[in-house]
Formats: sequence, C-alpha cells, structure tokens
Amino acid sequence: MRQGPLAGRYFAVAAMVTLALIPYLALSAAIDPLVPIITEQLGTTAQTMSLGSGLGNAAYAVGTVLAVQFAQHLPQRRMLLAYAVVLAVGSILSAAAVNAPMFIGGHVLQGLATSMLLIAAAPPLTIGFPKDKLRNTAVIMNMCVFGAVALGPFLGGVQAEAHAWRPLFWIIAGVAVLALVMAALTFEDAPPADLDAPRDLRAIGMAAVGCAAAFVGASQLTTHGFDDLMVTVPMFGGLALIVGLVVYQFRASRPLLTVRTLLTSAIPVAGVGVALFAAASSVAATALTANVLLQSYSPVHVGMLYLPELAGAVIMAGVFGIVITRRAMHYLPLVGMVLLAVGIAVFKVALPTNQPLLLLASLLTGLALGATVAPALFVAGFSLRSNSLQRVFAIIELFRAVAAFMVAPILAHYAATVSTDLTRGTDDALWIGLGLAVGGALFGVAIYALSGARPQRPDLDQFLDGDDPAWYSPPLVARLRPGLPSRTPAAPVFAPTPASDLDGTPGPTGVVLIAYDGSDLAASAIGRAAAQLAPRRDALVVCVWQPVDVGFTPVDATHFDADRAVEVKQAAERTAARGAELAEQAGFNARSIAVEASPTWQGIVEAAEDHEASIIVLGPHRRDGLLGHLQGSVAAAVVAHSATPVLIVPEQSVGHLLRTQ
Repeated sequence: MRQGPLAGRYFAVAAMVTLALIPYLALSAAIDPLVPIITEQLGTTAQTMSLGSGLGNAAYAVGTVLAVQFAQHLPQRRMLLAYAVVLAVGSILSAAAVNAPMFIGGHVLQGLATSMLLIAAAPPLTIGFPKDKLRNTAVIMNMCVFGAVALGPFLGGVQAEAHAWRPLFWIIAGVAVLALVMAALTFEDAPPADLDAPRDLRAIGMAAVGCAAAFVGASQLTTHGFDDLMVTVPMFGGLALIVGLVVYQFRASRPLLTVRTLLTSAIPVAGVGVALFAAASSVAATALTANVLLQSYSPVHVGMLYLPELAGAVIMAGVFGIVITRRAMHYLPLVGMVLLAVGIAVFKVALPTNQPLLLLASLLTGLALGATVAPALFVAGFSLRSNSLQRVFAIIELFRAVAAFMVAPILAHYAATVSTDLTRGTDDALWIGLGLAVGGALFGVAIYALSGARPQRPDLDQFLDGDDPAWYSPPLVARLRPGLPSRTPAAPVFAPTPASDLDGTPGPTGVVLIAYDGSDLAASAIGRAAAQLAPRRDALVVCVWQPVDVGFTPVDATHFDADRAVEVKQAAERTAARGAELAEQAGFNARSIAVEASPTWQGIVEAAEDHEASIIVLGPHRRDGLLGHLQGSVAAAVVAHSATPVLIVPEQSVGHLLRTQ
C-alpha cells in the first residue's frame, strides 16, 4: 500500500483536515465587507456577487452527497487528494480573478471541495485512530468549522480597511496549497468503501438541482422581493426537491444516505434538529447585526466587535473535548441553545452602538456556536454505528448548509424591507432568530421526553469497533407509539475475550515476525527471507489494519465496508492467513494474526515485542513519481523504533524473484 512519510500520524492528519476546512469557511464569513471592493475592481454588481455566493453555498451542500457516492466506488484517499487539488485550484482562481465568472467559478470550486474534504477526511480522523485521540478530534472539528467562521468578520474587516481583497484571497490560496501538501504527506491508500453499493444518480441529481435552485432563488433577494417569481419559483422549487430527496432516500431499499435510520431514532433527530435551529439563528444574527454596525463603525472596528465570538468558540471547543466521553455531552447542545437565545437578546438591546453589550453578545454567540452544531453532530453520530458516520456527517452538513445559508439572506431582506429604518427592521428580524433559538431548545427537550431517551455515557470502544452505537437511542416519540420500547435497555454484560495463544513459546532460534500487506512484493519477500534463514523456523505473519484507511491489499475479491471495523478486521485476518500459507510453502512453521494499529509501523513493532520475535522481515515498497518517493516510511520507522533486528528485502531482490518464478 502506498504511504506518505506522515501517514498514520494523528497530528499530521489533523493538521491536514484543519488546513482543508479553513479556507472556504473563513471566507464565507469574511466576504461581506469586501463585496463593494470586489464589485468595483472586477466591474460587476452586488447581485452578481450574491449569486456567486449562493452558487458556492449550493456547491458546498451538493458536495456532501457527491463525497459519499464517490467513497463507495473510488479509492478514498486518492479522492481526498483530488479534492485537495480542486480546493487549491479554486482558491487560486478566485485570488487571481480578472472578471466575475472567473471569481465565481473559483468560489464554487472552493465550496464543492471543502464539503467533500469534510466528508472524506473527518470520519477517518474520528474513527480511524484510538479512542484516546477522540477528545482531540472533537476540539479540532469544532475549531475548524466554527473557529474559522468566528474569525471571518475580523479578517474581512481588516482587509476591507485596506480597500483591497486579493491579499486575503492569496493567503487563503496558500493555506489551500498547504492542505494539498499535507494530503500528499499523509497519503495512505485505501480501497473503496463498498463496491456493491448502488450508483444513485437520482439522489445526486435531486441534491444538485434542488440546492442550486434554492440558493439561486435566495440570492435574488438582493434586488428582488418575495413576490417576484425569480425568487419564489427557484427557491421553493429547490426546497421541494430537497424534501423529495429526503423522502426518496427514506423509502429506498439501498439508500445512499442513511435517512431512514437517522430520522426514526430519537437522539439523532434531536441532534439534527438542534444543529439546524442553531445554524439558522446564529448565522442570521451575525449577518443582521453586522449590517447595522457597518452604518456606525468601520469594517475593521466591526470585525473587532466580533472577535469575542472566536474566544467563545475556543473555550467551548475545549469544554466539548472534556465532555465528549461523558453523559454531560447530551446537555451541551441544550446549554448552547440557551446561550444563543441570550446572546441574540443582548444583541437586540445593544444595537446600534452599545459596545460593551455588543462584545458580550458576541462572546455568548461564540460560546453557543461551539456548544451546539458540532456537539449535536456527534450526538447524532454516536447514536448509530460508526460505519454510518460518513453518511451522518453528510446529511447533517447538507441540512445545515440549507438552514444557515438560506435563512440569513431571507432575514436580511426582511430586515431591509419591513421598515425604512434598518435598525428597527433588524430588531424585528432578530425576534425571529430568538424564536428559532428557543424553538431549537424546546425541540430537543421534547424529542427526548416523548421518546423516553436518557443521557448516557458513550461506550466508545463499542462504537469504534463498528458493531454497535455508542449508546441506545429509542425509536422516535416511542412514548406515543404503543408497543415500542421507550426505556434504555440494561447494558449487556460482556465476558472477557480469552487471551490469544499466539504468544506461545518461540522456536529454538526465536519467532520470525513477517509483516505482510497482501501485495506481490510482500509475498515475494517471504520467499527471499526463507532462503536467508534456517529452515522450519517458527514464523508469525502479521497484517496491520485500521478502519477507513484499511492499510493492506485484500487477497480475495470479497467486498467489505471499509468504514466498519469488524469487516476490515475479517479481511485483514484472511490476508494474514494467506501470508501464513505462503510462509508454510516457503518452509516456515507459520501462524497468522491481524493487528489493529495506526501508524502501521507501530503495529509491527508492538507485535514483535508482544511475541518476543527474534527478527522482523519487511519488504519496503518504492515506486516512481512524487508519492513513490515518499514510500518506505514504514520500514524506516520500524528500524528506528524497534529493538528487534530487521531484515529488509530490497525491491530489486523481490523483483528478481518475481521474474524467476
């Protein structure tokens, strides 16, 4: 399997995810004060810029569905690398734009690539590493999405103060290129998730047309009213298609998106609902108040008034990291909705010029952002099996994009037209945002109460193994449906698994540990090692695996779900068994074992220590090209970290064996 030198290293992968998500999400919050400058320099109009933003948001929403479909049939890590290329290209196009079509085209590519990167990279970061990394992942995901959004108004204000926009866009392009470099350095080839999954072109088409139409319609509110067919036909037609997509996926026998499972279980419904209410009300509140503040302050001053949002997001990201392993995780989104309602109420009192209250409202909104959407997303994800996490993220991000990016322009239009005084109109619109925040809190509480759901401590070992959810979620509104269970069942008692007998006494000259990944090079290295070592040595063939990224080449044609740890483990066991057969044929007394570890070298080193191996046999892979020059990191890491002697069979020797067989 091809690997980059940083493959399997948690913080390198986390850095890649962070760099990939920041560009578009930061720009989406920074661009408003830059619109007049961009329109002037590119010779376009505010309506055209609004249309470009709408198309970018539509591309972000559609990308969630596309990423799930591509993951089923195409090598997942190669696609992630392709998404990073698209992000870099889109960012460069926007920064270098000489006209509106070039700018909008780049922005659309940015939105599309960002959501696809989120869906492709976030689940592996969540379930592809040991449980002790999950706390860090929670903090990173929260900061990626909402830290970038909270920092956006300040970045946009600083750039607008200089009456320029390209420097910020070139910095964003540089971040995107760095994300591409990290995607290459952390590259670890992984097979498609499920080659037997259907190619659901209907779902993709409904998502693409529905999102494009809905966002284009909403973007027309810049210069048109609600009574204009240019607004109502595409907007409501698009929303109808999105609803149709949900119904279609709910009824499909083999859906692309796990809508039925998600929307018939109490805790996921509560999590998704809270996320939608929070996204709609928070984004709208920030956009509405910024329009009023720009009448009294400079863009950079307004940006500074929103800096406490970033502080609040950082604080709550840390809190989320603490509670993600505890029962209190269920309460965090509710606390966030309360904070959001209070923050919007303070905004209403503070407008137009009470700066201390504005800073307090901004801080409360930042705390609310960090406590609601990302925690609600994980609450929903933990209620299903981990192999559904990618689809859960996709559904929530699709819904969140529609809620956040459509409600804001609608409320902004309402605020501008309901009264001749923008401050008074904004005050009226904020009442709607306040109602959404309160309604979201009541919705979550009502779903728990009517379904008999109870806050529970997540069983992360069970979740990460892929067999079961992290906790029990009763059927939706089970207390109102006779015959359905509404109480959490007693936790099953699991008997300890007997210890493996593979760590038996070594042979007279010690066990030979052979690292086997299913490739022809690894198979031939077994024969070469047998020729160099004494005959009938005891050998242990080890196949190292991890969910999502897999880490080996399957030796049979049996399809398996790469997101489900149990199926990956079974494929790894079959691969290791095939390696043991080859070792027997070469003259070893061989046994096999599959080891879950990340990075791969760590699994090899620990297996050698656990089984008191006298020597480790490795066949490093080296190939031409950029990624090829990054190969061999596993062998080098094993040599650097192991006290056991290592026999490395060079590719030349292996190639000679292949030619002579």
